Amino acid sequence: MSTSESQEPTLSSEGSETKSKKASKKEAAKLEKQRRREVAAATSATSTLSVEDDPLAVNYGIVPLIELQSKTPANVNDWTRVEALNDSLENKQVLIRGRAQAIRPVGKKMAFLVIRENGFTVQCLVQAQPDLVSPQMVKFAAALSRESIVDVEGVVSIPAAPIKGATQQIEIQVRKLYCVSKAIPTLPINIEDAARSEVEIEKAIQAGEQLVRVNQDTRLNFRVLDLRTPANQGIFRIQSQVGNVFRQFLLAESFVEIHTPKLIAGSSEGGAAVFRLDYKGQPACLAQSPQLHKQMSICGDFGRVFEIGPVFRAEDSFTHRHLCEFTGLDVEMEIKKHYFEVMDVVDKLFVAMFDTLNTKCKKDLEAVANQYPFEPLKYLPNTLRLTYEEGIQMLKEVGVEIEPFGDLNTEAERKLGQLVLEKYGTEFYILHRYPLAVRPFYTMPCYDNPNYSNSFDVFIRGEEIISGAQRIHVPEFLEERAQACGIEVKTISAYIDSFRYGVPPHGGFGVGLERVVMLFCGLNNIRKTSLYPRDPLRIAP
Repeated sequence: MSTSESQEPTLSSEGSETKSKKASKKEAAKLEKQRRREVAAATSATSTLSVEDDPLAVNYGIVPLIELQSKTPANVNDWTRVEALNDSLENKQVLIRGRAQAIRPVGKKMAFLVIRENGFTVQCLVQAQPDLVSPQMVKFAAALSRESIVDVEGVVSIPAAPIKGATQQIEIQVRKLYCVSKAIPTLPINIEDAARSEVEIEKAIQAGEQLVRVNQDTRLNFRVLDLRTPANQGIFRIQSQVGNVFRQFLLAESFVEIHTPKLIAGSSEGGAAVFRLDYKGQPACLAQSPQLHKQMSICGDFGRVFEIGPVFRAEDSFTHRHLCEFTGLDVEMEIKKHYFEVMDVVDKLFVAMFDTLNTKCKKDLEAVANQYPFEPLKYLPNTLRLTYEEGIQMLKEVGVEIEPFGDLNTEAERKLGQLVLEKYGTEFYILHRYPLAVRPFYTMPCYDNPNYSNSFDVFIRGEEIISGAQRIHVPEFLEERAQACGIEVKTISAYIDSFRYGVPPHGGFGVGLERVVMLFCGLNNIRKTSLYPRDPLRIAP
């Protein structure tokens, strides 16, 4: 083949490539023109003015469904997060997406929008200007329903006076405005009402003004709206951090994360408070805790394990601190000599957790306190430890009597918490060496007095959040204790058999995620810290 012959395909290829580029550009222009017609048509459908009346109609309107069906790829870097808007962007064009939190028209040629994204807000000005913003666009902005999702494109400016109604101290001069998802005109609850504190409501009543109070059931019935309040955004970001610290701390201490089954053949804890179900013709229940399987994992030579997962309790409890389903933070570990080794982990873990929350969640804690005022948790760098008997003695000295070898009721827990705070200056402490009679069947008795056990509870603000103990690892003794607690041994035979193959002494603890957040933030009801609570009366939404 000659040189000239070999070059012909190359020239032809280049020509084809040039034509292809031109065709692509032409097709892209055609698609853009079609998109503009669709947007304009959607806009005219919501306006009394026709598209012909407004040559700038393409700059605003309702985004057609076809545009939201992943029609064309977009560069996510084109968008700026509201949180990132600051004075360094002055005179620069930005594109944001968020909710229309507030809409305030000023005459026919101006409207202010407050756009919210993940708790951060920015003020946007839609002002009629020749060749930039039409009066029809201002009218469109003023007619938006609150909580609609919108895209705003505009230029950042720095206002002369501070902006009181937004977190970001800049203003966006709007050039384009599109409604991505329209909220209904009348919401079941207004975010402004749901975000109002009791203090604010009481002050208004005293001043003769009537403000809307959104009760708890209404909040939970419309939970997706309630979750949008600053306090709730703060609560669940704090909750996320609690789970993160729990995981990262334990991983750094050589623990292994495990995932245990939630469908089991027998009760995890003993007693009747289980959700029973039919499992392919066999009786089964939902796990009350990962207790049995995390212990079996110690038998499997993992040494130190933890789990973050759902826990189910079928008790008909209507208190402020009980749920039928909650998120359990569970730990199990080998011990060398003493159950204090488990308490040492609790001590270091929770002090590290509280330190992290106070350092990294300041904005979220402030948001919670604005609606639900509370005092920061008082705790010591080395957690206070008291024996059960020492706690009982403190109660006796102020006239509170506890049944011999009995558990503390809610009132006694709170009183003891008050006494501990007054005497030791802490709201976080450990009470250990509990009576055996009030602990689960797998709890190891004390060596010097079988009426007591190698167990402990941990308290925040006078309420119990953690139960832990050394476990019985001798199978014959475990069978004996299970029978004494009314548990059918055959339903947990796999669990007991695992101890027949050799297992080191071990212990652990469990804590409810929602209860930790509730008490750290000084909240009055655990339903505030459960994303979608499940209690004896609620299984939706």
